[in-house]
Amino acid sequence: MDALASLLYEVRSDGALFSRNVLTPPWSIRFADRRPITLVTMLRGSGWVLPGDGSGDATPDASPDTASVALGQGDVAIVVGPEPFSFADTADSKTPPLYVLAGPDRCTTADGEEISEDIVLGMRTCGNSLDGPTVLLTGSYQVGGRVSERLLSALPRVLVVRNDGRPGPILDLTAAEVSRDEPGQQAVLDRLLDLLLLSTLREWFTRPEADPPGWYRALGDPVAGRALRLIHDRPARPWTVTALADETGVSRATFARRFSDLVGEPPMAYLTGWRLALAADLLARTEATVESIARQVGYGSAFGLSVAFHRVYGTRPTQHRSAARAAG
Repeated sequence: MDALASLLYEVRSDGALFSRNVLTPPWSIRFADRRPITLVTMLRGSGWVLPGDGSGDATPDASPDTASVALGQGDVAIVVGPEPFSFADTADSKTPPLYVLAGPDRCTTADGEEISEDIVLGMRTCGNSLDGPTVLLTGSYQVGGRVSERLLSALPRVLVVRNDGRPGPILDLTAAEVSRDEPGQQAVLDRLLDLLLLSTLREWFTRPEADPPGWYRALGDPVAGRALRLIHDRPARPWTVTALADETGVSRATFARRFSDLVGEPPMAYLTGWRLALAADLLARTEATVESIARQVGYGSAFGLSVAFHRVYGTRPTQHRSAARAAG
């Protein structure tokens, strides 16, 4: 398993807020369900993602986290982070939200009231006109955990994969499924959303405008890439720099230098980060003992895991588990 697959393993749609929006200008929609990842896909027409407070600050010196981002037909955007954002027909839209997506199957007015029946245009479809020139699909993820954070922290607030004219079978299939109402429909949409996310991220990482993290760039290297796969596949093995160098067929010094140059941190630092992220998620999501989790992720004892966990996260494994349960 490569690093991207490992990090995406916990990023899975489950009961996603998935909708089709059909709109005639002027319009704006507010996303306030506070989910860490939202996909916005333009099936027809164009629009603007307005991050930050939704004011659409489009000035040249705007922060990358607040600057408006244009989307054209066929473009796919991923908005990262739970902070609310807006989508509108213009970059400086002052139009009040037609509705606010506040949670799974919950759309409200800007004042938190239930939306009027004339806004609901069909199954998972809202808007102000079925004949509107703008059609967009949206899907959001509820994800959490330290493993997912390692992926999300490598992404900008808004990333866009522009339509290059090639057929998009996943997108076409998703668009066809959204308005259907058949047994198991939510599960089908969840899996399609997963495919859209993975294909969009993989495509974006290859684009010139992207700034992929070191671990992604290193995946294509025969030395660092193989070491990353070994670490992700077998975190419990007692890895050392020498052992990883032997597995990749180069000297210890060559391996250490190449891995650090490509990934951006020494191999043992990366290994520690990966092990502790796995441990944090296992503590939050399973009933396994700290001792058992320690051995699963490569520590000889609960004490060894606890020392490393406190050094990096500032808390003990048992405290992390208690906090995760309380928050869940």
